[in-house]
Amino acid sequence: MLDLNSLQLVQALAYSGSFTAAAERLGCTKTKISLQIKALEQQLGVALFRRTTRQVSLTSAGEQLVAQCLPLYEQLQLELQQLQQQDSVLSGKLVLTAPEDYANQILLPVLLEFSQSHPQLDIELHSSDQVRDLVREGIDLAIRGGWLRDSSLKAHKLGDFGQWLLATPQYLAQHAEITKPADLAAHPLIAFNQLRAPLHWNFSHVGQQVEVQFRSRFTVSATASIQALLLQHAGLGILTDYTARPLIASGQLVHVLPQWQLPAGGIYAVYPPGSHRPLKVRRFVELLQQRLQR
Repeated sequence: MLDLNSLQLVQALAYSGSFTAAAERLGCTKTKISLQIKALEQQLGVALFRRTTRQVSLTSAGEQLVAQCLPLYEQLQLELQQLQQQDSVLSGKLVLTAPEDYANQILLPVLLEFSQSHPQLDIELHSSDQVRDLVREGIDLAIRGGWLRDSSLKAHKLGDFGQWLLATPQYLAQHAEITKPADLAAHPLIAFNQLRAPLHWNFSHVGQQVEVQFRSRFTVSATASIQALLLQHAGLGILTDYTARPLIASGQLVHVLPQWQLPAGGIYAVYPPGSHRPLKVRRFVELLQQRLQR
């Protein structure tokens, strides 16, 4: 009889690509994983992994096992988990990542509410505009905004957000007037380098489409830096609507060309590869969706 727990090790090693990363993900030693994988290979009579000093990769037999057997194993895990009582006590740690502005303005109140409802659960939040490696860093859930690039990840759309072109009243008073997209060529944009084309934007209004190629003196990797430079009158900048609203309400920023729309982005719950969703993750996403719908 095969030990089905070995399939969990195969899954972690296949997704992680190294014994070190797999051991960190599972919270065990590299030696344990190596010995159990070797025992499984001996039972099956085939090699599942090619091992080098730097990387571990699947053999053709390993690829067949991952493609055909792991989905069945993950479904079994899911079915067993769903047999748990709905009032199960959540414990352990929930590790998630989200863009810094979204974490501070939207996510933290929901996380606090979730923590108060589940006092035995520890929460670890990595707030960053950088895209994190969910598997290698042991992250249970990522909240990402914009347009997803990695098709291997599982994602669930939570909602949409708008993007607004902004500047301070002082900047607008001291520079050339902006009444139409063509006027933007005379103004510098604070560029966000996490985008594929940070200086190229499409504006739309009543069926019209206008492409604008900005110039830039500042290129940054965090939306917090865009906001800081905007408030120092460094030029124009683009922020999400949920970030911009309080700054506009306080009079610190102005929505430039509000009648012209920039492309909307999506907010997604992104999961590591595989169909298994821990109960703590499912419960949190359910709560987040409820609060967003309000």
